Amino acid sequence: MDATTQITPTFLTQRELSELLRMPERTLEDWRLMQTGPPYIKLGRLVRYDVQDVLTWVREHRHG
Repeated sequence: MDATTQITPTFLTQRELSELLRMPERTLEDWRLMQTGPPYIKLGRLVRYDVQDVLTWVREHRHG
């Protein structure tokens, strides 16, 4: 088994991310339109969020 087969990224749906961040799904949609929210991936019509990208984005937006 090589290094690439050991990597298992976890992708969240919009609903899962909204539950994780405790905010409305509509806010995530607005952020995508304004290009201000966490990075996302489009797979056809599906939107997915890489957990590591989201955690990095959250840390970068921390105040105090």
